[in-house]
Amino acid sequence: MSAKYEIILFWSDEENVFIADVPELPGCMAHGDTPEEALKQVKEAIQLWIDTAKEFGDPIPRPKGKRLIFA
Repeated sequence: MSAKYEIILFWSDEENVFIADVPELPGCMAHGDTPEEALKQVKEAIQLWIDTAKEFGDPIPRPKGKRLIFA
């Protein structure tokens, strides 16, 4: 994976797993029992998201390269 999308990693008390979310790719997220596992899974999810977008001719957002602002 050459593109570097921002990944937000957090613990979910509800699911009892770490969640890795990619805000720039709608719906792209993964989970794991450890932060490392969630990151591994989300990297695969990013590639699948991009491959699916290419297959259907959907636009693929370019990584913004900036941090999001949290309120």
